[in-house]
Amino acid sequence: MQKSPFEANKVGSTLIARHIADHIEQHFHPKEKSWKPLIYCWRGGKRSNSLAHVLRQIGWQAQTLGGGYKSYRRYVLDELQTLPTQFQYQVITGSTGSAKSRILEELHHQKAQVLDLELLANHKGSVLGGNIYSSQPSQKLFETNILKTLQQFNTHQVVFIEAESRKIGSLQVPDSLLEKIRESPCIRIAASLQARVVFLLRDYDYMTQNPNILIEKLSHLKEMHGQNILHNWSNLINLGHWEQLIEELLVKHYDHLYKQSQIKNFSHFENAQTIQAEDLSRESIVQIAHEINRNYACSVARPSTQGLI
Repeated sequence: MQKSPFEANKVGSTLIARHIADHIEQHFHPKEKSWKPLIYCWRGGKRSNSLAHVLRQIGWQAQTLGGGYKSYRRYVLDELQTLPTQFQYQVITGSTGSAKSRILEELHHQKAQVLDLELLANHKGSVLGGNIYSSQPSQKLFETNILKTLQQFNTHQVVFIEAESRKIGSLQVPDSLLEKIRESPCIRIAASLQARVVFLLRDYDYMTQNPNILIEKLSHLKEMHGQNILHNWSNLINLGHWEQLIEELLVKHYDHLYKQSQIKNFSHFENAQTIQAEDLSRESIVQIAHEINRNYACSVARPSTQGLI
């Protein structure tokens, strides 16, 4: 039997009031008066407005998200169609183990504009790149954080970004951003094989400390390299022959795939400006980032509007 809107509102308000009390008691009670919560539900409506009203009556400066999360999600997707194309990018390329992410990190410390997709994705972008201590964010959160980062940038300044595949772990890079960086100028870090081996030993130390996880991750390469090579790599892990293992992974797996991918996907890869790196120590990374920042973080020239009015 159908009930009138009035009767339905009585039932609904009882549930809302009960949930508001639970939230205040279980989650909000420790919050200081300076707390400024943003309240939203899927479309925006009575529940979020009711909660915000009660929180404001308590003394918190609560706000609601107009249109709810559905409206905000539409806004994020719309912005990601256009905002990434408004920037000029310098793409950091280089074979696996060239410390690209660490160089981006240092560029950020030097106040350059950096969009570190692997940081936002919580993944280093390779078969061994997953964080073994925490999972990746959702696709929606990944996209939200990309937008949030770009919105903090100046469109008149270059943005540094790493050459990425379409997917980073399980997450997909927004199409408009991917297309833009693939047509952008590149800077190639040319590090020696030995320098990369030493760097990866340092940067992936958590893998050498968890050999069983490493063996499991490498098992995903069985179809590409066969059982014999996988068995050999497992033996190197069990014996702790880390340098030999990393060198073989670079030479037999990563280097060929990386160069093939870069030539195919980045139109300026083959004429990239090259920075030689004989070692990738912390000091060297700082120097490389300083050189990139000095030479490439220039203002982006904009067309003059003089005489157009």
